[in-house]
Amino acid sequence: MRLTTKGRFAVTAMIDLALRQNSGPVTLAAISQRQQISLSYLEQLFGKLRRHELVESTRGPGGGYSLGRKAADITVADIIVSVDEPIDATHCAGKENCMGEAGRCMTHELWASLNQKMVEFLDSVTLQKLVDDQIAKGVQVENKPAVKRAISSQPVVKPIRVNAPNSVFALGNAFAKS
Repeated sequence: MRLTTKGRFAVTAMIDLALRQNSGPVTLAAISQRQQISLSYLEQLFGKLRRHELVESTRGPGGGYSLGRKAADITVADIIVSVDEPIDATHCAGKENCMGEAGRCMTHELWASLNQKMVEFLDSVTLQKLVDDQIAKGVQVENKPAVKRAISSQPVVKPIRVNAPNSVFALGNAFAKS
């Protein structure tokens, strides 16, 4: 069984989000920059995480993502399954046709048991435990309050509107009318 980048990145992004959501919604761009994960890839993953109600999105200025449930109520198995990551060491996806028409292979039960143990382990690890582990390792989390738009004391200077032709053709037409 090999965990692909889809599962690894989803878990990493969820840890980042859980560490920083106390300051308000976290943008995918910020997670992308900190974790060196493609923004478009994160958008795909978070779409799936949102459909499974592991995250919630907030639109507009100051928007982003926050956890859909408490970190203690989200397991690594929840995250991996939500992004369609198969947890399967058998080569038949549990269909018991490892040997084609001949049925299942001699080691099918071994790999099926490994699948069960992996699911049990991943289901026993919560997102909160992973966050606590990161804090214990000394990960620095900037506690900036959500950015609020301030009203400037300086007046807004509007550009001067010029009433002039905007192309060579319009300029030619302006001279033709004169």
